[in-house]
Amino acid sequence: MTARDRDPDGRARNQRPRDAFGRPLPRGAEGVERIPDDYAPDAAEALAEARRLLTENRPFHAHEVLEARWKTGPADERELWQGLAQICVGLTHLQRGNRRGASALLERGAARISGYGPPYPEIARAARELAGPAEADPVEAIAGIRALL
Repeated sequence: MTARDRDPDGRARNQRPRDAFGRPLPRGAEGVERIPDDYAPDAAEALAEARRLLTENRPFHAHEVLEARWKTGPADERELWQGLAQICVGLTHLQRGNRRGASALLERGAARISGYGPPYPEIARAARELAGPAEADPVEAIAGIRALL
């Protein structure tokens, strides 16, 4: 069994490189640039960076940015950032062909953000539509969420 990567506080930190879809690559492989563990963006920076990454069809990496805001932002905003991160993970599952995982995370994310003001109810509605029974094109789904964000 391989030992897990840990930070100085003992929390698990996966240091393996990842591909553009966020899939782990073998240790030593060339991956795409990762979001640093100590990244602490403000709200405007997190949204701008998430939009940029979604424009590049990299929702896994957008999720990492939004997760950084969720973990470092004010407590009263954490549900919002966690929900946005979950929606991006749902988009990642769409890219990977995991319809069931995509639906679950899109629904969870939509539930978390729907109580916030505009534009979040509209993003929640779009995420719920993507979670529905119709097959969604991942590139179109990513572009649709990015346009609303």
